[in-house]
Amino acid sequence: MIKTTILKFLVLAVAIAMAWTSSLADDSRDSKPFAEVHVVLQLSDQKNEAVVLDVANNLIKNYGGPDNIDIEIVTFGKGVRLMFADSEHEVRIASLVDNGVRFYVCENTLDTIERKTGTRPKMTGHAEYVRAGVARIIDSVAAGYTLVRP
Repeated sequence: MIKTTILKFLVLAVAIAMAWTSSLADDSRDSKPFAEVHVVLQLSDQKNEAVVLDVANNLIKNYGGPDNIDIEIVTFGKGVRLMFADSEHEVRIASLVDNGVRFYVCENTLDTIERKTGTRPKMTGHAEYVRAGVARIIDSVAAGYTLVRP
């Protein structure tokens, strides 16, 4: 009897965990419900800033416009510098946002920068924040996004 109750509890706990994880992965997926392709671009190295923006732009062109592709760019580590308020790429970022691209910034990285420098960097108004950039990527891939690391 106790084993059956424990087993039922474990099955219920797993079901709840799976539903919760699924809801986390789907939190922003409604923005392009008719998109044929879903891509998450990883940016963890500052030297690839322009490349990531080029890839996003090229994907939009390749798939016939922003309504046909859903793109997330997730920044962490040195990649968060793309989203600094004084980024040289601000105009390109704004253009991609106008085409439905979402930019995520890792708060763990920002916390580390603040701890090391004493100052939290000012970010562009186009940044959306996630606790862990890598976790965002994992959740996006679980939701069916293709990971690209330019």
